[in-house]
Order: sequence, then structure tokens, then C-alpha cells
Amino acid sequence: MRKLNVSGVLTAAGGLALLIWVVHRVGLAEIAADVAQVGWGLLAIVAIGGLRFLLRATAWRLCVEPPNRLPLRDAFAAAVCGDAIGNLTPLGPLVGEPAKAAFVRGRIALGAAATALAIENVLYTLSAAAMIGAGMVALLFYFRVPPALHRVSEAAVAGTVALFAIALWLLWRQPALVSRALGVTPRLQRHAARVRDLEARIYSFASRRASRLPGIAAAEVGFHALGVTEVYLTLWLLYGSRPALLTSFILETLNRLIQVVFKIVPLRLGVDEAASAWFTDVLGLGPQTGLTLAIVRKVRMLFWTAAGGVLLIRQGLFTEARTVQPETDERAGS
Repeated sequence: MRKLNVSGVLTAAGGLALLIWVVHRVGLAEIAADVAQVGWGLLAIVAIGGLRFLLRATAWRLCVEPPNRLPLRDAFAAAVCGDAIGNLTPLGPLVGEPAKAAFVRGRIALGAAATALAIENVLYTLSAAAMIGAGMVALLFYFRVPPALHRVSEAAVAGTVALFAIALWLLWRQPALVSRALGVTPRLQRHAARVRDLEARIYSFASRRASRLPGIAAAEVGFHALGVTEVYLTLWLLYGSRPALLTSFILETLNRLIQVVFKIVPLRLGVDEAASAWFTDVLGLGPQTGLTLAIVRKVRMLFWTAAGGVLLIRQGLFTEARTVQPETDERAGS
């Protein structure tokens, strides 16, 4: 635990130093003027962030197996709280995702919530990979980029193809990888059967709940579309004219890639700003544009992180569970 705390402090300190360097290089006055140009548009950007949480919460609810039921209000609050915890810790989703299930355990059986959350995360990961791959392909076809970025783009596309190939192989073979690994570890053998059941539910969800897949897909696509909308709106407010939709899409793709690669950095402090400034400079928009985009994104993130903190203080992760619906292994159609 002490090593983890030291690692988190060092990571945050390094990110802060990087942020200070980027701001100094671009100019504090110029950045302040850009943020002021966005002005009251920040409220719309914060609202878009809330809608994105709502869509992830909706996708999570659709992954819950009947007769269990997760109210949208609780799913939304849990999504905000889990994201806040994930943003503030170097372990990111390793603590943020379980926190979501723990937050709603007074409304739904913990196992049912965790299983649905695992399924939703798998589907979200595939949607995010598809977006990153599409954005990198668009970047390679429509922009002349330096060799380093070209290699990064090619690696991202290759990674996307590999991820989908692995996903198809897993659905076809349905190997018990995690539970089998637990089974060979004496101290963890007692968890193997439960994990194997979780793996089976994830593999078979698409065949058992096919009617829910369009709704889940719509929610995940909507989540990414709102991310593009946020970038589009920010650029529009900055320049006073409508930006190219393709540019907004590629910039949001970069943001998604940064989140994947630098999830261990609390709030992506420094790395988001530096990478965005460099990327917009490569695209001919200047480093100031990317830095402003990242700072506006940080304001939105801090607002919802603070909201998650308030919810955690108000309700808490460790309150006594209320009436919980039974968790069953129903395999019938919804």
C-alpha cells in the first residue's frame, strides 16, 4: 500500500511538472484568453459529460440479468462515483469499476451488479477500440503526419484488429482462462468456481440477451458521439465558426487513446495537455488549441469528480445494504 501511495504521488507530481512546462511554453495569458472565449459554454460541456455518464449507466442497466433490476438513478450515481475514484487513483479502473458495484449493493445483489458491469465493460472496450481504430485510419488517410505519429497510428489500428480477433476467438472457444489460473493457486482456488460462472455469463450474454444488444450498442455509440460533440462545441466556441466534423472526431479519438494508455496517471494530469497540444500542432491547429481543449476537458472532469466525491460522502460505499433483490441464474429470454 505504501509503494502504491508513493507511486501515485510521484505520478501526479510528474504530471503536474509536465503541465506547468506545457503551460509555460504556450503562454498562460493565451490559455486564459481561450478559456474565457469558451465562457458559459463550459456549462454545456459539463452537461454533455453528465449525459455521457447517463448513457454508460443505461448500458450497464441493460446488462443486468432479470429478475435483478438496477434503477437508472442509482446506476448514474454509481457511474459518477466510480469515475471519480478511478480518476483520483493510479489504479484507475481496477478500483473505480468495483466501486460502482459496491455503491449499488443496497439496490441489487452485488454479484448481479458486478457481472453486468463486467459485461458492459467488455462491450465498452470493444466500442472504444473500434473508435480509436477508425480515428487512426482517418488520420492516416486525410492528414500528413510525422513518422512517429504514423507509427503510433499504425500500432493503434493493429491493436484494434488484434483485440477484435481475440474477442471473436474467446466467444468461439469460451476458454476458462481466469478461473483456470485461480485453480492452480492454492490460496485462490475457492474463488475459481464463482469466476468460472462469471466467465460463462459473459461469453453467453449475447446469445441469451440478444434483444438487449441494440440498446447497449446505441448507448455506447452515443457515449462516443457525445465526446465528439464536446470537442466540436469547444472548437466552435474558440474559433467562432463550425469546425470540421472529421477533425473533432480525430481529436476525440486521441483523447480516448490517451485515456487508455495513461489511465494510471491521476486525472491524466499533464499527459493529456501535453499530448493534445502536440497533436493539434501536428494537425496545423497550433499547440494552444490542444492545450485549451485539454483544460476545458479537465474542468468538466473536475466538476464530475467533485460531484462523485459529494455523492460518496452523502451515501458512502460502506452503508448498510437495504432490501436487495435475489440473484438468480435465469437463462430465459428477457
